[in-house]
Amino acid sequence: MDFSHDVDHCLKVLQGGGLILYPTDTIWGIGCDATNAAAVNRIFNLKQRPGAKSMIILLADEKELMQYVAHIDLQVFDYLAKAKKPTTVIYEGAIGLADNVINSDGTVAIRIVKDPFCKHLIKRFRKPIVSTSANLSGDPAPASFGDIMPAIWQGVDYIVQHRQKDTTPHAPSSIIKWNRDGSVTVIRE
Repeated sequence: MDFSHDVDHCLKVLQGGGLILYPTDTIWGIGCDATNAAAVNRIFNLKQRPGAKSMIILLADEKELMQYVAHIDLQVFDYLAKAKKPTTVIYEGAIGLADNVINSDGTVAIRIVKDPFCKHLIKRFRKPIVSTSANLSGDPAPASFGDIMPAIWQGVDYIVQHRQKDTTPHAPSSIIKWNRDGSVTVIRE
């Protein structure tokens, strides 16, 4: 599937501090440069979301984690390899990201994507991308593109064409917290 046109447009928008509406490895998301605090603030404003609620960061592969998390327990990779669905991990010791994507306790939620579109976009961008559900805060997450409210379309700078016609319902990722002692706390199955 050729999505190079979408990727090129997304790169221009992301590099300029803009917002994209894009299909992720789970549900449709609103994205921006995860190292750009002003862009992250635009997402908080668009979603009418309290600043205390953090957002998920997407990376293209495991080695990128070392740039954004101070200490990684390598056992997390074994856990993720066995996961049945996309899994977001909350890590302690976030570094190199916009302050407003890092929780007040210093943690950050990161998912390594397998989706070809997302992986390609992140690799070309060479930075992590924010991914938060394409809905207003408190509303249900959209299962497909058709469920996204016009207020969200109007608040972004580019809407990806890829997968818009896919009506297969998608669900948010699992979320776990990787604790310092190597134990796992399941936040969302």
